[in-house]
Amino acid sequence: MDTQVELTHLAPDPVEEWQRMLRFVGWSDKDKIAASRTVEVLFRRGPELVAGVYDYLRSVPETAAILGWERGVDEAHLEERRRFFTVWLARTLGLDASDEFAMVLFRAGKLHAGHGPRHIHTPADYVTGSFGLVLASFSQFMAEAHLEGTVIAEAMSAWSKYFSAQLNQMMLGYHAARELEKGTIPIRCAVYGLLRPLLGAREIQVRVGGDARIGDVLRKFFNYYPQARAGVLDRVWRSRERNDALWMDVAPSYVPRRGWLVRLNGRDICYAGGCETPVRTGDEVAIFPPGR
Repeated sequence: MDTQVELTHLAPDPVEEWQRMLRFVGWSDKDKIAASRTVEVLFRRGPELVAGVYDYLRSVPETAAILGWERGVDEAHLEERRRFFTVWLARTLGLDASDEFAMVLFRAGKLHAGHGPRHIHTPADYVTGSFGLVLASFSQFMAEAHLEGTVIAEAMSAWSKYFSAQLNQMMLGYHAARELEKGTIPIRCAVYGLLRPLLGAREIQVRVGGDARIGDVLRKFFNYYPQARAGVLDRVWRSRERNDALWMDVAPSYVPRRGWLVRLNGRDICYAGGCETPVRTGDEVAIFPPGR
């Protein structure tokens, strides 16, 4: 029996979520001007901020343990961290609100969730707290530069808005990465064709619970690799009635684009129950482009 494959309840697209949050916090041209008035002061203190952040992290026992620096700093690791932070700081001081930066922040969230080359998991509260520490440093640097009180107040308002949108973006990636590892059943997901260079991987392991369906696997996959959605999935809008409301909800669903195939153990899931097909330990999911 041919069954329609349709995914629901995907996490927000990172670029759309970035734009939504910037609108929500009211990030405006006025805010950009207010923040830009402090950029020169903050840029001059940039090297001090970068060094100070990691001096602080290695001085706190909890964060030193997370980084593996209890018995001393790994200089190569420290250099990697400082370089990453410096690039982020440069783009932040440049007031980067691009879609490309949205994906950089999303990926940074995944790295902090333990999906980087060193597999270091930074608990969410330290990710959140770090933004607060940077914002506090910004305030200190402005005050020490003897900027006018109104300039500092308007700039801090602007930076707070911008940082809240950045933090939300990072946590979107962070949660996508953590969800990928939840569950007792490991499922191998292989990709082919254009997806390989796009994702930078040939396969990934997705863990799901004992009563999981293939829809759960695909949902985690496309939340972790949202850049794959545009090429593989078409978004359609579905309406649904609510018993507790006088109106209908409209929510997005996603269906494979023409020619794309999803196979479970070699069998097209359209003929195996669609997204409701159960998955078990040892199962393999494959996503094929048109013509395969």
